[in-house]
Amino acid sequence: MSYSTITFEIKDRIAIITFNRPAVLNALNKELIDELWHAFDAVSENEDIRVLVLTGAGPKSFMAGADISELAKMSPLQAKALTERVHALFLKLEALSQPVIAAVNGFALGAGNEIAMACDFIYASETAKFGMPEINLGLIPGYGGTQRLPRLIGKSLAKEMIFTGKMIGAAEADKIGVVNRVLPPDALMEEVMKTANIIADKGRVALRAAKQAVDAGANADLRTGISIEINNFAMAMASPDAKEGTRAFLEKRKPDFKGRLRD
Repeated sequence: MSYSTITFEIKDRIAIITFNRPAVLNALNKELIDELWHAFDAVSENEDIRVLVLTGAGPKSFMAGADISELAKMSPLQAKALTERVHALFLKLEALSQPVIAAVNGFALGAGNEIAMACDFIYASETAKFGMPEINLGLIPGYGGTQRLPRLIGKSLAKEMIFTGKMIGAAEADKIGVVNRVLPPDALMEEVMKTANIIADKGRVALRAAKQAVDAGANADLRTGISIEINNFAMAMASPDAKEGTRAFLEKRKPDFKGRLRD
């Protein structure tokens, strides 16, 4: 499929999806939603892709929120249908078996902040800006901001960001736990790809099991979380990669993981 609002490339075992509407700071519109839906399915179905990276075209913006020119024309029912579609899209992103890294290179506001939080973790440029500015439009976050942000940074800090609509810089985002690393703009993608390549060397089954265990257990009580971990540990043990990994350790060599999620 050819795309007009994203670029989709695969470098070795790493897929890179770039939001490609720089004239409007990569704002999320219906076409971009549809193309991301298709691209996420393509990533999910490709056993050779080990890691997905999301970033934005141009130096100014990762994604500067929803496309307000579309949103302003919608009825409440149309807006509800749109938010349901976007929530389904972001849940699809979260459910990918591959780890997902957000490389935030500029504004990550509203929908941009929300899609970044749906990734497994975030690396940010020193010029990145994060925020939930919907309150300034008489709205509230509609694509997961009221739910993922408190889970990420705590209820009080999330309420402050949502109630004020303020933007925070990369250094503050790092301090409160929004991002994992802050990097110079020209080093962002290089460092993201270094980490992506480290992850890509790991076994697919173990990566999926680890991701599922963390995500499923994050909002469960400890005993339930332990049960989830036990089951996912057993799933990893059933993979040929577990045999290869333990054998390689004993033989003092680098493992060659080839286990797949599907026959």
